[in-house]
Parts: sequence; structure tokens; C-alpha cells
Amino acid sequence: MNISVELTLTPLQEDFEPAIINFIKSLRASGLKVLENPLSTQVYGEYDEVMGILQKEMKIALEAVERGLLYIKIVKSDRHDYEPHF
Repeated sequence: MNISVELTLTPLQEDFEPAIINFIKSLRASGLKVLENPLSTQVYGEYDEVMGILQKEMKIALEAVERGLLYIKIVKSDRHDYEPHF
């Protein structure tokens, strides 16, 4: 089963950029299809592979901040090529 995951890491601290940059770089290096925009990062792939990598990388990202939020949305399908038709 393929999934699309949208992630937004929001550290609640002054020095927030290193945690976000390291999280995105780790996702890029994972071998998964990763797309980024200014507000979130999207990851696409097979459920077990994506969730296995995310479990590890989300823990590392949260351990790197004093306080923070990690928003996650999961869609059951690979939506990496979605384009609105309006």
C-alpha cells in the first residue's frame, strides 16, 4: 500500500533552524521520494518503508529540540504527481 505523508516540524524555541534543516536532510538521504515547500515536507512511498524511516527520523528530530510540535498527515495513495484541475 502506497502512502503520501505531509510533515511539519515546528520547534518552539529561539534556535529552530538547525533542527528543521537536519530533519529535512535526513529525509532526503533516506531514499524515499521527498518534496518540500516553505510550509511542509511531503514523503511518498510504500507504507512499511515510509513509516519505518519516519519512526526513526521523527524521534531524532524531536530529541533535537527542547520543545516542539510535529504535525503529520497521511493519505492512502501516492499523490506526488497531483496537480489541481482548476
